[in-house]
Amino acid sequence: MGASRTIRAVLFDLDGTLVDSAPDLLSALAWLRRIHELPPLDYAGLRHHASRGALGIIEAGFADRPDLDREQLRARFLKRYGERFWVDSRAFAGVEAMLQQLSSEGMLLAVVTNKVARLAAPVVSAAGWDEVLACVIGGDTTDNPKPHPAPVLEACRRLGVHPGDALMVGDDLRDIEAGRRAGCLTAAATWGYVAPGQDPATWGAACLLQHPQEIHDVIK
Repeated sequence: MGASRTIRAVLFDLDGTLVDSAPDLLSALAWLRRIHELPPLDYAGLRHHASRGALGIIEAGFADRPDLDREQLRARFLKRYGERFWVDSRAFAGVEAMLQQLSSEGMLLAVVTNKVARLAAPVVSAAGWDEVLACVIGGDTTDNPKPHPAPVLEACRRLGVHPGDALMVGDDLRDIEAGRRAGCLTAAATWGYVAPGQDPATWGAACLLQHPQEIHDVIK
């Protein structure tokens, strides 16, 4: 980060960055397979798909049934998940303290996720972050989701900050691409749902983070 850059806002991906939502997402997937009378899967092996969105999870979870309509599966999946989105989901270790510290220091904070806004906002509320996060930008808030820069730019607009004064943090390549295209500083969260075989060091992020607390170190 250049000496002249002052970070005024931090934008976070949600699933895999702030919240470990895989248990509830994969529970909804398991339920959907059961009602289709399909055998259970190794859900530990599907964990990294939790940041791919509903269709990504469906594709991974129903790879053995390409004949089933994906949009119908997605609709049922989202309905089930929407009813049980905060059963076993929790903030990642260190996230709560990091958010509170940044907020107390006057940093502007927001979520920029590809999860649809009607599901993202309740997750933020359930985590108790309504007073900490200034806005939640969902995958349907703008015309294009990440890796398009539009959601990041919209978050910066709502926060009243120049993109060059914002840090985008995420656990997926599309988070980094969206942030870079918007002109933000970027950081890859390696504690999230990085897929096997992927190397966050190749994503082009300004830095790699091993723990949420390191975000504070990057800013300072």
